[in-house]
Amino acid sequence: MYKQLIINKKIRYYLLGGGVSKLGDVLTGMAFLFITYDVTGSSLHTTGMAIAETLPYLFFGLIGGVTADWLPRRKLLILLDLLRTPLLLMIVCLYYLDMLNYMILLIINFLMQSAGCFFNPAHRTVLASITTEAERVAANSANDTLSRGVTVLSPVISVWLLNTFGSIHFFTIDAITFLISAYCILKIDLIDEKNVAPRHKKIKAALFAIFEFVHWVRKQVTIKKLFLFTFITVFFNTWVWEVGMLLALSKMSSASEQLYSILQGLFGGIVIVTNIIIPYFIKKMTLRHYFIGSIIWATGITYYGLLYDIPHFFIGAAIVGIGMPLASLTRVYIVQSLVPEDKMGRAFSFNAVLLYFSNTISLALYGIFSLHVSIQFLMCVSGIFMLLVSLIGLLSSIYFTKFGRRFPIHFHK
Repeated sequence: MYKQLIINKKIRYYLLGGGVSKLGDVLTGMAFLFITYDVTGSSLHTTGMAIAETLPYLFFGLIGGVTADWLPRRKLLILLDLLRTPLLLMIVCLYYLDMLNYMILLIINFLMQSAGCFFNPAHRTVLASITTEAERVAANSANDTLSRGVTVLSPVISVWLLNTFGSIHFFTIDAITFLISAYCILKIDLIDEKNVAPRHKKIKAALFAIFEFVHWVRKQVTIKKLFLFTFITVFFNTWVWEVGMLLALSKMSSASEQLYSILQGLFGGIVIVTNIIIPYFIKKMTLRHYFIGSIIWATGITYYGLLYDIPHFFIGAAIVGIGMPLASLTRVYIVQSLVPEDKMGRAFSFNAVLLYFSNTISLALYGIFSLHVSIQFLMCVSGIFMLLVSLIGLLSSIYFTKFGRRFPIHFHK
């Protein structure tokens, strides 16, 4: 199954570039949080830095999807990789010039994520263009294994950097990965880019394209349910996983940054195993698979929230590492399967906007709540509510299927 993907040159370069780039993204994401907390010592400022990663998608996410549908994707992806490289190197230079501060970090983080608003939907749609229906589950699994599972390598690299050159060079590594990503994308020959010339569009046309897609989504029952439940589950997960875990470890150990990196590595390892196994058991994915994944995911959060100590954080992260990729793969598969190719860029960007809107609300509200209630309480409440929502979604899906209202997945020709 996976051997056939590796033989395909386009898929091979796509997976390699995406995996290497994701490794750099993981390191940079940790570096922004580490440096912010080291400089300010403030949970509120650390939460603010995390919010800087989500706001750009609220401003530019939908436009990014339209751009992905209109412009030659390969050229767009290479350009964005090359533009982000000097931004990261600027952080390193300013650090050694003793000119780096919280505000500069905040602005550069915002700019990096803004570029991602245009890069991510275009990158996602490329995979649908270079795979067949039969290859899609395995290709998505392999991509998710590499792009998210590379976190298994992050503790090795991050602990080494923390003990030698410091967290500032997380940015240096990420800059190098962008160059590798650009090279890999250059090696992918997209047929549609040879035959379709870039179309010059105006802002009015872009807005019309967005409203056209929203109108289309309103008629798609499965897509609407998928977006709604994803919004809710992500809301309950974001702060407790991205910020709450780091803050909890910082209160329990003086080696919190190393422990956080190792925790992410364990999570990545479980994701890899889960992603490899899934295609052997599931050939076509439905909303049921999404809700089952969300239930497992929520169980992990509830577990480490209730028991709340370092060993149980690792066990809970392992449980999350089983549920989260199942839910994520199902979401991507359904979008790729139900959405026509000429709307797919907008679909992924619309999904991203909802996710980051949920992230932003979660970070803002939980950041305020964390000033008044314990991190453990927030983890427990989040896990329990996420579990209840996922169970309701699964039961409703079973109910409608029983009475003939099925949600089959058909590929658009």
